[in-house]
Amino acid sequence: MDAIDAALVDFSASPLRIVAAGATAYSPSLKSRIASLIESADSVALDEVGQIDVEVARAFARAALALLRDAGLGAGCVAAIGSHGQTLRHRTDLPTPFTWQIGDPNTLAEMTGVTVVADFRRRDIAAGGQGAPLLPVFHDQVFRSDSEDRVIANVGGISNITVLLRGTPVTGFDTGPGNRLLDAWISRHLGRDFDDDGAWAATGRCDPALLRQLLNEPYLSLPPPKSTGRELFNLPWLTGRMGLLSRQPQDVQATLQEYTAATIADAVHRYAPGAALYVCGGGAHNKGLLAALARRIAPNRVATTSSLGLDPDFVEAVAFAWFARRTLAGLTSSASSVTGASGARILGGVYRAA
Repeated sequence: MDAIDAALVDFSASPLRIVAAGATAYSPSLKSRIASLIESADSVALDEVGQIDVEVARAFARAALALLRDAGLGAGCVAAIGSHGQTLRHRTDLPTPFTWQIGDPNTLAEMTGVTVVADFRRRDIAAGGQGAPLLPVFHDQVFRSDSEDRVIANVGGISNITVLLRGTPVTGFDTGPGNRLLDAWISRHLGRDFDDDGAWAATGRCDPALLRQLLNEPYLSLPPPKSTGRELFNLPWLTGRMGLLSRQPQDVQATLQEYTAATIADAVHRYAPGAALYVCGGGAHNKGLLAALARRIAPNRVATTSSLGLDPDFVEAVAFAWFARRTLAGLTSSASSVTGASGARILGGVYRAA
C-alpha cells in the first residue's frame, strides 16, 4: 500500500520503452480503511469490502488518467490497462486455497475508457498453482542473459526471487518478508511509513539471538513452489518471536533489515550459487539493505535493475502491462516451474472499454 505505481509502456520498441511512469499515494483515509480490512483476523463487513473495492478502482483510474495527462496522450493510445489490484488475502495454505485482489475492473474501465485486464492470480491457483510469484515469467523475458547467471529479487512488502540460470527453465518463489516488517515496526514506533535509506536501522545493532529466532520460521525451510504474505509475516508474528525480552526498537529494526537480507541471500546461495543479484521494488532504495545483501552475497555482484536498463521502481507495473498484452493476444503468462500449477495459463479477465 505504499503507492499506486503506474507505467505507460511502449512494447513496439525493442527493448520495451517506459513512456511515462509515476506513483500516486492512496488518500490517508482510504489507506487506513484498506489496512483495517487486511489486518482483520476474523471478520469484515461485506458492505465495507464492496465499497472499498470500488474506491480503490477509482483511485487506480485517477492515477492512470493523471499519467496519460502528464504524457500528453489520450485513452485511445492505450491498448489496455493491466491491473493487479490491491491484495486483501493470499491464502494458499488453507484446505481451499484462494487469493483476493480488489479494485473493481469494471469501474476502472468505465472511468478511463480503456480496456482492462485484471484478476491475474486466481487462474493459476485454480490450476493447482500458488498464484505467486507471477513476475518471474516477465523477468525471464527481459532480464535473462546468455553470459551471466542472474537472480532478480523483487523486494516489496514480501520479497520474491527469480532464478535465471543459463540453460535451465525459469524458477522463483517468495523468500519471505521484504519491507513489510520494517515498515510496520517503524510505523509503530516513529509514525513513519518506511525507513528511508535504512537510516533508523543504521542507529541500531542487529540482535543475533532475535535473528536466529526469526530464521527458525518453518516457511523458510519449505521447498518451492511456495508463496506467502502479510497473513504470516506481521507484527503479531514478530512480537511472538521476540518473547518477553526487552529490546531497543532501533535494534529490532536493524535485525529486521538483516533478516530480509538473510532470507534473500540464503535462497540465492541454495538455488543459484554464484549468480549475480539484481534488486527491484521499494527495497532497491534501502542502502542499508543493499549493503547487507552485498555482504551476504559476496563475492557475487549486487546491483539494482537500473543496471539492466529498467527502473527498479516500475518493474512490477511494466510487468502487469506485459501480462495484459499477453492476455489480449491469447498467450500464456505463467509457468508451472514457478508456481507449481498443472501448466501454463492465460491469466486475467478482460473488461472491454466499450
